[in-house]
Amino acid sequence: MKCELCPRRCGVDRSVETGFCGCGEKAVVAHSMLHFWEEPCISGKNGSGCVFFAGCQLKCVYCQNRSISRGSAGKEYSVRELAELFVSLERKGANNINLVTPDHFALQIRAALREARRLGMTVPAVYNCSGYVCVETLRALADDIDIYLTDFKYMSSELAERYSSCPDYPDRAKEALCEMVRQHPLRVYGADGMMRSGVIVRHLILPGNTADSIRVLDHLHARYGDAIQVSLMNQFTPIGLENYQEINRKLTTLEYDRVIKHALSIGMENVYIQEKGTASESFIPEFRPQ
Repeated sequence: MKCELCPRRCGVDRSVETGFCGCGEKAVVAHSMLHFWEEPCISGKNGSGCVFFAGCQLKCVYCQNRSISRGSAGKEYSVRELAELFVSLERKGANNINLVTPDHFALQIRAALREARRLGMTVPAVYNCSGYVCVETLRALADDIDIYLTDFKYMSSELAERYSSCPDYPDRAKEALCEMVRQHPLRVYGADGMMRSGVIVRHLILPGNTADSIRVLDHLHARYGDAIQVSLMNQFTPIGLENYQEINRKLTTLEYDRVIKHALSIGMENVYIQEKGTASESFIPEFRPQ
């Protein structure tokens, strides 16, 4: 079957060869763990049950997880084994099952989530993705995903092409986010402050590109207002960027502050900001069910 799960639509039969994502037909898990440094409403005190899938359709030049995203690390899992992994993470206390870079294994994950529910899994499923996702793939997952934790990397197609080789990223990310919010139009929290349903949009600010970050915020606020939670990320790490000298440095405090001030100036309230590389503060200090 020709693979068209992501906007690359490479058309590869992944049962016999690898796709643009670097992966074949079987789900490959590079790592699983209780993660305590996601957004506060995802990690909480007990941690998020992260399952890191190998491979990625973006191949961003600044990726910090190349050994995973290039598909060169991990172990193949059957649907049953994946379901059992989800259940085991919940038994360890995970607030949710956090599916990291899941798009190219979306169908296997859907089957595994349904099996995990039959095995007793009760916590929310988090779809932690790059934002470069096909709407059709998201619709196939509509009954199985509770929380979308998505990136919105660029508004500039030129930046998207230079750093992620996908000039159509802004258009595809807009389409994908619209579908995510259609499925989960309200942010719903438990009494413990943990998100039960909704959409969180992450934006990693690139050095020298605060103008594009401001464009991202303008779009998110104008289109979605308070329907989504936004997370502004400052932990850009320059690794192997000798051919991209314009971003071969860390983000400055002044650059990060500029984006934060803009968020406040346009009336954004549901925004996480970071200190020392971890999401640690919100413009709204306490979340309640809505």
